[in-house]
Amino acid sequence: MINALEVVTVVAVGLMVGVELAVAFVVNRILGALPEDSYQLGRAHGGRMLGALMPFWYFGSLGLAVAWAAARWHHPGTGLVVAAAGLLVASVLMSVLLLVPINNRGKHWTPENRPADWREQSDRWDRYHYARVAVLVAAFTLLVAALV
Repeated sequence: MINALEVVTVVAVGLMVGVELAVAFVVNRILGALPEDSYQLGRAHGGRMLGALMPFWYFGSLGLAVAWAAARWHHPGTGLVVAAAGLLVASVLMSVLLLVPINNRGKHWTPENRPADWREQSDRWDRYHYARVAVLVAAFTLLVAALV
């Protein structure tokens, strides 16, 4: 049962990292190549869609990592899992404090109602997202190291 928890945790976090990497380095670049209105509408739609899903994924992944650490508390590698859980907490805090406020504004923008600085806000979101992706990759790496 514990092995299944470890594998499910690594898979869940790994898939989340893959989605966030795809957003950072594929989806946003594809959208960025579109005409300005389409770019902004695509980001708004992505903000609504992923904004509804990702909180469950982030908190679920954190919960799995905490459960793994608790179940294996006195076993080798637990320190790596605790460190990964700490990084997942940091990613949640980054999301709530930095990214979600921008996303909550941007997901309602249209070409008719977007603010003059919408592009700067989108670029700021991207910079914060790159930092969050780095934190998630580090957490995933620690979990994989703990698994092996």
